[in-house]
Amino acid sequence: MYITRHNTVTDRRVVDELWTLYELAYVKIAELDVTREILYRTEFDEIMSDSTYRTTVVRDDGGAAVAMSVIATDIGVTRYLSRPYFQRLYPDRLAEGRVHYVMWAVVHPDHQASRAVFELIRAGLQPEAESGTLLVFDLPESNQPNETGGGAELLYRAAKSFAEVELESFGMSRYYALDFAHPAASVTDEVLVEAERINT
Repeated sequence: MYITRHNTVTDRRVVDELWTLYELAYVKIAELDVTREILYRTEFDEIMSDSTYRTTVVRDDGGAAVAMSVIATDIGVTRYLSRPYFQRLYPDRLAEGRVHYVMWAVVHPDHQASRAVFELIRAGLQPEAESGTLLVFDLPESNQPNETGGGAELLYRAAKSFAEVELESFGMSRYYALDFAHPAASVTDEVLVEAERINT
């Protein structure tokens, strides 16, 4: 296995190869999680060609891409993080461009239990550790079912193997739905009168 690092990926053949890996890795997550975790192809292509993103690719001995991570080095170009939030908590690091965001880290399903996972984490995180970055990431429920353990613990343990690091939790989002698939009897005038009485 070997690592390649890119600030932009514009070779159509390589972009297509990385898209195939990305899409294959996200299929199961897309079925399990309520949020749209997978990008549209146009969004993916834009990120690949934007120099504010850092792409790390793990390739097998035959040269095929088996794992990939993408880190936004300017959180202002993403729609995922609040600049005012990090301006309040980490003003100096934000001003220095040292607040980064993991857009994604994917591993080919056939390589989930292989050395590729460790190589991707190490290769992707090492430059962040060397520059003293605050590296923000989020995980869908399928990879992080509880506040502790899961994918966050995996990244934390891997980072601890080569750097002094702390793991912080910034919060979570919950999704709800009002399911009207089996509507009850229509709202009666009596119920509306009661609602008005409560509100006055």
